[in-house]
Amino acid sequence: MTTLEIELKALMLASLDGNAASHRSLLDRLSRRLRAYYKTKLVAVGRGIAEAEDLVQEAILAIHLKRHTYDPREPLTPWVHAIARYKLIDFLRRNRASLAEMPIDAADEVMAHDDNADAESTHDIRRLMQRLPEGMQCAIGAVKLDGLSVAEAAKRCGLSESGVKVNIHRGLKALAASIARETRT
Repeated sequence: MTTLEIELKALMLASLDGNAASHRSLLDRLSRRLRAYYKTKLVAVGRGIAEAEDLVQEAILAIHLKRHTYDPREPLTPWVHAIARYKLIDFLRRNRASLAEMPIDAADEVMAHDDNADAESTHDIRRLMQRLPEGMQCAIGAVKLDGLSVAEAAKRCGLSESGVKVNIHRGLKALAASIARETRT
């Protein structure tokens, strides 16, 4: 095991035990690594690096909501990588980008699917989203949860495409801040 893996796993285990400072530190360290990962992958498929920040927020939110699915007997970084990779693939699908540059990894990186955990996470995200203004709720729900394109979301929400993008970015940032506040208590 690498030093990084040991440090991140220790933070995750402390986080799972309710240590809010460890949870914030874990999410901060993962954010930096995910930002670099997404920038590299997006450039490789001809996308702009500005889109990386939205992916970082999505991945951090998913890590927070899915943390109960992490098996402490296993290494942490493959679990985080799987979440990050699926978020990237979902992003590319939503944006109709080519997946030719994104080969499927080895089968041992794929996590088992737990329908009950998905239902709990969906409930958690819907509860958190109720705190956001209606425009942000609609934009995030349409694009991030329902998989619509930005243009389709704009029509559904009665916003411009740039309004949808801004609402998603600001909404995800607000959700991340809300999660951070919840973990402190």
